[in-house]
Amino acid sequence: METTSENRSQLIIRTSLVGIAANVLLATFKAVVGLIAGSVAVVMDAVNNLSDALSSVITIVGTKLSQRPADLEHPFGHGRVEYFSAIVIAIIVLSAGATSLIESVKKVFDPTAPHYTATTLIVIVASIVVKLVLGRYVKRQGEQLKSDALIASGADALFDAIITLATLVSAGVMLLWNVSLDGILGTLISLIIIKAGIDMLSSPINELLGSRFSPELVSQIKSEVMAFDGVQGVFDLILHNYGPNVMMGSLHINVPDTMSAHDIHRLTRHIAEAIYERHAIILTVGIYAVATGTNLRAQQQKLVTQTIAAHPEVLQVHGFLYDEDEHRISVDVVPDVSVKDEAQLAQMLKNEVQPLLPDDQLTIIIDHNYSA
Repeated sequence: METTSENRSQLIIRTSLVGIAANVLLATFKAVVGLIAGSVAVVMDAVNNLSDALSSVITIVGTKLSQRPADLEHPFGHGRVEYFSAIVIAIIVLSAGATSLIESVKKVFDPTAPHYTATTLIVIVASIVVKLVLGRYVKRQGEQLKSDALIASGADALFDAIITLATLVSAGVMLLWNVSLDGILGTLISLIIIKAGIDMLSSPINELLGSRFSPELVSQIKSEVMAFDGVQGVFDLILHNYGPNVMMGSLHINVPDTMSAHDIHRLTRHIAEAIYERHAIILTVGIYAVATGTNLRAQQQKLVTQTIAAHPEVLQVHGFLYDEDEHRISVDVVPDVSVKDEAQLAQMLKNEVQPLLPDDQLTIIIDHNYSA
C-alpha cells in the first residue's frame, strides 16, 4: 500500500513511541535492579536510558510540527522541520560521543579497576539486547519512511548497544585476566560515534542547503517528459525539496514553433499532471520554440547550435531565440564544470559565432546544470 504523507507521519510517531516505551521499560528495570542491589552505577544508567528517550520525543515533536499546513509566512508548509529534528538528534549523539571520549581518555591515563557483579552483568546483557533490537527496528523504519530523524534516533540506540557491548567485553577481560580495557575501548568507540554524528548531520544539512537530487530520479523525469508527443528536448530541470513529501520544480521543453498556444498549454498541463501523479512533484513547464523548415531562422539556429556544440567544454546548447524585430539572437550554453572563467568562455564563443551573423546581434547566456 502506498504511504501517504499522513500515514508516513503516523508511522514515524508510532515508531518513536516504541522507542520511548522501550527506553522507559529498560530504565525501570535498571532502576529496580540497581536499588535492590544497592548499585548507584546501575541506577545512573537507568537515568541515562530516560535521557535516550529524548531523541524519540524530539522526533515526535518535529513530525507534529512538520504536519502544520502552509500559512502566509511559510507558503510551502513546514516539512523542513523534520530536518531540524534530525540535526538536534545528531548533536545529541555528538555530545554523547564527546563526553564519552573525554571520560575514556581520562581512564587511559588514570585507569581504575571496575567492579562487576552478577547484577551488573545481567543489566549489561539486557541493555545490549534491547538496544540492538530497538536500534535496528527504528533505523530500518527511518530508511523505509525516509526520515532522517528516525535514522539518527535508531543509530543513537545502536551506538548505546555498542558502548554497552564494549563494557561487557571489558568486564570479561577484567574478570579473566585482571586487565582493564575501559579507557582504550571507550576511546575507540567514542571516536566512531563522533564520526557517525558528523555523518548524521550531513544529510539534513544538505537537504536544507539544497542538495542535488539523485541522477536516477532526474533521468526518469526527463525520460517521462520526452515520451510526450511534441517534446523534442528537456532542459533546465530544477528541483526543490520543502520536506519529505513536498517537492517543487521547473523545466523547459523544446517544442516546434508551429504549435499553437492552445496545443502548448495542453501539452504542458499534461506533463505537469503526469509528473505530480508519478512523483508528487509540483512542476512548472516552460518552453523553447524550435525553428522548423528551411527558413532563415531554422538555418541560423542550426549554424549557431552546431558551431557552439563543437567545443568540448560545452555540455549543452539550447534556448535559441531569434528576434526578428530587434535583429538579436540569444542562446543558452551549459559549460562543463572544469570551466572556471565563464565570462571568458562566453566572450570566446561570441567572437567565433558573431562573424557568421553579420545582420544580427548575438548574446551568449551562460546556463548551469542544477540537476545532473
